[in-house]
Amino acid sequence: MNSSPAARPVPSWRRLPLWSIPFLWTLLFGLWGLSRQHSAWRDEAATWQVALRSAADIWHMLGQVDAVHGLYYLLMHALFECFGPGTTTLRLPSVLGTAVAAACVTVIGRRLAGVGAGLGAGLVLGLLPAVQFYLQESRPYALVAAGAGTSTLLLVSALRRGRVGSGAPWVAYGGVVLLCGLLNWLSLLILPAHAATLVWTRVRRQTWTRWATASAVAVAGVLPLILFSRRQSAQVSWIPPLTWHMLIGPAVLLAIGGLGALLERPRAGRLSVSAVGLPLLAVPQLSLIGISLVRPLFLDRYILFSMLGLALLIGAGLNAVLQATGPRFPGASPWLVPVVLAVVAVALLPQSLAKRSPASRVDDVLAVAADVRRLRQPGDAVLFVPAARRDTALVSPGDFAGLRDIALARSPVSSGTLKGEEAGPARIRTAMLAQRRILLVTDASGVARPSAGRDKVKAAVLKEHFTVVADEEVRGRRLVVYERV
Repeated sequence: MNSSPAARPVPSWRRLPLWSIPFLWTLLFGLWGLSRQHSAWRDEAATWQVALRSAADIWHMLGQVDAVHGLYYLLMHALFECFGPGTTTLRLPSVLGTAVAAACVTVIGRRLAGVGAGLGAGLVLGLLPAVQFYLQESRPYALVAAGAGTSTLLLVSALRRGRVGSGAPWVAYGGVVLLCGLLNWLSLLILPAHAATLVWTRVRRQTWTRWATASAVAVAGVLPLILFSRRQSAQVSWIPPLTWHMLIGPAVLLAIGGLGALLERPRAGRLSVSAVGLPLLAVPQLSLIGISLVRPLFLDRYILFSMLGLALLIGAGLNAVLQATGPRFPGASPWLVPVVLAVVAVALLPQSLAKRSPASRVDDVLAVAADVRRLRQPGDAVLFVPAARRDTALVSPGDFAGLRDIALARSPVSSGTLKGEEAGPARIRTAMLAQRRILLVTDASGVARPSAGRDKVKAAVLKEHFTVVADEEVRGRRLVVYERV
């Protein structure tokens, strides 16, 4: 009987495509602690409460606020309709999006630098601290990262195969960039990153023409959203101006990425991991810094997709180091990348656990809702300071059943807003003085900001005519129960 190694069947697990390993790794990593101890913070509450509305009500709201997230809200509304509201439905799209991004960087790394680079890039993506945070965040940034990975893979495929004469890859490329732009138009910063890759690799004029056409169509499709959302720019007025200390993070990331590129030793004119990953990391970071010098917009989540470039560079650098040391340990070389990354995962375990705890976010709208359910009594009224803290009632309406929202004049749905429209100060004062007990939902002591306008009236009436009978703080929110003196 012939029992030579060549005649033995290959184990089924070894026939799996390489990209499936990081995909499954990232998927499992995202499912771990997905509910974050049944907590949700204010940004996620915005997604939750909007997704509960009808499509017509969402469309009405987008004319007033949050048009930039319109496509994402409609997607989440469809998922809530199919699977019901909850933290799993809320966060699973981001988990899947990150897993897709990991699969894309795996394929890119393998094609450009080999199996070790691809596997390293795919596995390391989910370990990056910024990615871990948004891996379980019900906002569109992980989905944009998936689109960025897909568009970059399409670009690399077109450049490697030389299909400049075929329009199909470029049509797909333009469609993906357009979709990402509709999810968050700052994702269009991937286009100058890809342009830098084309310059690095010295492509032919025909390739430039194909890329520019696809990019122009995508930008034209997103332009109406850009122009319309600028009318709602007050929503980002809270973002602080750029300061030197805010540049430390990008500087560290660029230094790590640059080291990975040096280890790969790329050559000009050649399509390599560095030619793709370094622009993907650096150009969005530097571009957003430049934009923020004119209009403060620098938030790492807006360019989360640039972490794909960092993962590619780390994977390539790790692969280069292991190739240099591999001849000394030939039998262990296939296992070096997984072993090294397993050690890194263990080292990052404390941070991974922290990212999956309620304390990792500013507040928790679900925890304070549970306190309301426990402390409320028939006939009680409720106030929110500031009005945006009404989100906890919108996400957990059952916990507020029977409570009268005495400051509210128009509901968030009818007003097409996220927090509703409150009555004037005089009307609020009159309504408060007619109550025996009032539940106040506000920020925790260390988070609360000075009151203004209507909130000053609420605070003054409560101080003068009511006394505190219960005061509870939980995960960044505070519930105070007042009784009439």
